[in-house]
Amino acid sequence: MRYKQLSIEERERIQELLWQRDSMRSIARAIGRSPSSISREMRRNASPDGRRYTPRVAEERSLSRRTLSRVRVRLKNDTLRAYVVSHLKLGWSPEQVAGTAEAATGTRISPEAIYQYIYAQIHRGGHGYLKPGCEDLRPYLARRRKRRMKKGLRKSYRIEKGPLPSIEERPKDVDARVEIGHWEDDSVVSRASSERLRTTNERVSGIVLVEKVQDGTMEEANRVSRERLGAVPQEFRKTLTRDRGSENMGYEALERDLGIRCYFAHAYHSWERGSNENVNGLIRRFLPKKTDFHAVSDSEIRRVEYLLNTRPRKRLGFKSPYQVFYERTGVDLAAGVALRC
Repeated sequence: MRYKQLSIEERERIQELLWQRDSMRSIARAIGRSPSSISREMRRNASPDGRRYTPRVAEERSLSRRTLSRVRVRLKNDTLRAYVVSHLKLGWSPEQVAGTAEAATGTRISPEAIYQYIYAQIHRGGHGYLKPGCEDLRPYLARRRKRRMKKGLRKSYRIEKGPLPSIEERPKDVDARVEIGHWEDDSVVSRASSERLRTTNERVSGIVLVEKVQDGTMEEANRVSRERLGAVPQEFRKTLTRDRGSENMGYEALERDLGIRCYFAHAYHSWERGSNENVNGLIRRFLPKKTDFHAVSDSEIRRVEYLLNTRPRKRLGFKSPYQVFYERTGVDLAAGVALRC
């Protein structure tokens, strides 16, 4: 006969009979269960001394065990598990791994199953310690959360610098993401270093360019923009959207040198450059806050750029940014980065 889990009503009845000091066999007869089922229930869900038994707590523990058990079954396939773990370590998100897993391994899996597998390695769904023989994969997630949490919004602290070409004047078709050549840029800073990173991303393909700058001056920001965007053919650099930081005030020189039109997001409206904000969050997975950028080599930055641009993206049909940019333009930006790595 197939085993059936105890219901909350049965657990409440067990508590009532325990208060009456009934034996395990008497309780089993009263609820129509075997003595071994009652004994197992007490062993798993009663207090260590066996004196306290709470039906609600027992029910929650039972549901948790069943959830984790289902998660382990989902990744019992050795090939699938190896694929998931190896690509998480490359910086891929669970959604990106799930989107490519079937083509690579022949087995379909959902992003949720991967998240559950990750947190199943830790006692109490991430609230406890690492289980014996398991690996902690949480550091490879975007936010490195020890426990699963709802996403929050990060506050912006940008300061408006005066009258500038507004994002409201930018061509409306930029928002539609149908034409290659519309870029965003920003800086990634660290309190541990005067050096910082300069990131530039293309809105349609998701291509990201990452470069180290010596400081937060306008001259350094312009130098990087000229170097990286200057390597992109003229027809694929149409607009550049940025925030109102002081390092971005040299936009007129960039417009003249690169033949690109610059626009500025509203103050405290970081979501108007949402693609770039997302890119900077991804970079933090490889180079966390308080990283001393002075100690990070140029080859390591090239490696981060390469990994970001070779990851499959859901909105691109699980193609990589390099693939999409090449298909749409015939320009292979990957070749230059590979040579510099």
